[in-house]
Amino acid sequence: MAGPTAPQGQPGGQPNGQDAGQANGQTDGQTDGPPNGQTEGQANRQAWWLRQWLRQWFGPSNAAAAALLKPLAALYRVLQRRDRARRERLAQRQPQPACAVVVVGNLVAGGAGKTPVTIALVQALQAAGRRPGVVSRGYGRRSRQPQAVSVDADAAEVGDEPLLIHRRTGVPVQVGDDRADAARRLLARAPQLDVIVADDGLQHRQLRRDVEVIVFDERGIGNGLLLPAGPLREPFALQPPAGALVLYNAAAPSTAWAGDLAQRRLHDHAVPLADWLAGRGAGAQPLASLRGQPLLALAGIAVPQRFFAALQAAGLSIEPLPRPDHDAYEQRPWPAATPAVITTEKDAVKLARWAGGATRVWVLGLDLALPAAFMAALLQRLPAPARRP
Repeated sequence: MAGPTAPQGQPGGQPNGQDAGQANGQTDGQTDGPPNGQTEGQANRQAWWLRQWLRQWFGPSNAAAAALLKPLAALYRVLQRRDRARRERLAQRQPQPACAVVVVGNLVAGGAGKTPVTIALVQALQAAGRRPGVVSRGYGRRSRQPQAVSVDADAAEVGDEPLLIHRRTGVPVQVGDDRADAARRLLARAPQLDVIVADDGLQHRQLRRDVEVIVFDERGIGNGLLLPAGPLREPFALQPPAGALVLYNAAAPSTAWAGDLAQRRLHDHAVPLADWLAGRGAGAQPLASLRGQPLLALAGIAVPQRFFAALQAAGLSIEPLPRPDHDAYEQRPWPAATPAVITTEKDAVKLARWAGGATRVWVLGLDLALPAAFMAALLQRLPAPARRP
């Protein structure tokens, strides 16, 4: 069974005002053929294949390719339905966390900005007087064992996104493949928590939830087809699931579902990498002070073009350097003679070994503002915290 078509008025899910390359996260300097370099061969080949999939899913519609992949999408639908039923049965049998649970996730593969949403949500819950913690799978980490995340943890062991969430919010974070088990472990070491936020947990049905937050970016549902013919992890229905909240990490809604718009804002100061890693802001410089300087812009995120466009909109002169999402940076990603680099916080958690070189590395953060109406609706859906003895 094929997935539904893209919403009316958005052929292929391509956002208005962007060409196919921008919609797919491509930038100038990226080649169309697979790279042949040996030093970064594996990472570059991964990035090349990912770009091909993104072109199929989010670029101009390729009916022939989609038709060839539809039988696999139909098989995926059968397996996805069975997997969901299995996970829901497990949720009924497994012990569940004795506190409120908010699940943040998306329907598409390839990222939609869930981590900035999770960080903003945790901060908003704190501002509302709640005591949140976070569980996450920890995508890309070497170990599959459940682990507590500390500020000095290795991103290779706990995952770059959970480490960033912990550094930005200071709340307890637990990683594990089984989110329900991770939630129990989190509460065992931090029993004061009264709400757990599950990062990228929408399809992980072993964990029961009080609220689902479904995140879309400007690409929407792409071509509207299920994996591998399209980006959808599960079918796109006419209406969101009952009780779910829809949040667009974009300037305008990108699907037919009604939802709230989050506002992205770059920090107005960039911080030297060594200071950022140490939690210091003393060396921060106004972003405007970097205008006119040649900067290599490094981004190993799902849609690097979004970061590059924001830098250019801020008046910076950049040379884009896109890298695969979750790149481990086992080798220095920039040429030795590079005078200055500006990068994202998600990349910064993996760049400690390159903090002391001749290249000046600036870290630029991103904040996401959640609409008041969105937070009011979410808080209304959460059960009241249990009274402390």
